[in-house]
Amino acid sequence: MFEDKTLVCKDCGNEFVFTAGEQEFYAEKGFQNEPLRCKDCRSKFKAARRNTERVMHDAVCDECGAHTQVPFEPTSGKPVYCSDCYAKRRG
Repeated sequence: MFEDKTLVCKDCGNEFVFTAGEQEFYAEKGFQNEPLRCKDCRSKFKAARRNTERVMHDAVCDECGAHTQVPFEPTSGKPVYCSDCYAKRRG
């Protein structure tokens, strides 16, 4: 059903192969778009995102009342959980 495709990386302009196996994986995960970057550029892009400083916001856990910090700005009407309560809710 799937066949290897040659794509062009949007960052470096080099061609790379989007293999049939990768396409099958994307389909299983429900991904709609083909990759835009080759493996090297994807790795560089992910590393750059990891190295950006994360802004943390003070919050109070809606479950246990503990003071915590979260990586998003809390908005009214949406619950905020500390890491322990979040882990318990995820099961």
